[in-house]
Parts: sequence; C-alpha cells; structure tokens
Amino acid sequence: MTHATGNPDALTHLREQLAAFADARDWDQFHNPKNLAMALTGEVGELVAHFQWLTPDEAANLPPATRDAVALECADVLLFLLRLTDKLGIDLAAAAEKKLKLNALKYPVEKSRGKATKYDKL
Repeated sequence: MTHATGNPDALTHLREQLAAFADARDWDQFHNPKNLAMALTGEVGELVAHFQWLTPDEAANLPPATRDAVALECADVLLFLLRLTDKLGIDLAAAAEKKLKLNALKYPVEKSRGKATKYDKL
C-alpha cells in the first residue's frame, strides 16, 4: 500500500518512531486511549484556531508563516491519531481505505456530485 509520501511503509515507520519516542521518555504510562483521544481533540482545536474568523479565500491562501504553523498542527493531529490507533491495535491505513469504500457507497457520484448534502438526505 502506498501512502502520500510514496513510501509504502510510511505510517508503519512513523508509528514505530513515535512508540520509541514515547518509550524513551517513559510516556507509555500516560498514553491510554482516553488520554490520547483527549489530547487529539486539543490538537484539533489548535489547528482550527488558525482558521477561525478567516474568509474561505484567506483560509485557502495562508501566509507562509501561518501555513508552516498549520503544517505543524496537522502533524500533531496525525501523531496523536497514529498513537491512539497503535494503542488500540488499529491499522489506520486499512481503516481509512475501508472508510473510503463505505463512503463511496453512501455518496454515489450520480447523487452526490457537486452537493454538500449528507448521505441520508440525497
């Protein structure tokens, strides 16, 4: 399976690096699913804060410094999500592929193209 980086094992490698990082700091004791889900929510809030009050055009054309800050917040979100899925024994890439297939069934092209309507209202 190939990921955005072009490295077929990018998520696996990142998950292993993250586990080693936490282990070296004896943080595994704090990394239970509840705490990780809560930390993930906090990081999503920090990401969203960069877009609060921006127009859609401003949000799509962030200044370089803001874009860099957003990139780091996105990384925080990914890292906490990856750590959570690791602790729960979830293959994140496989779950994402499954979800894409389910969404394709819920949002058939002929009914959903160009619409932001929720699947149960199509």
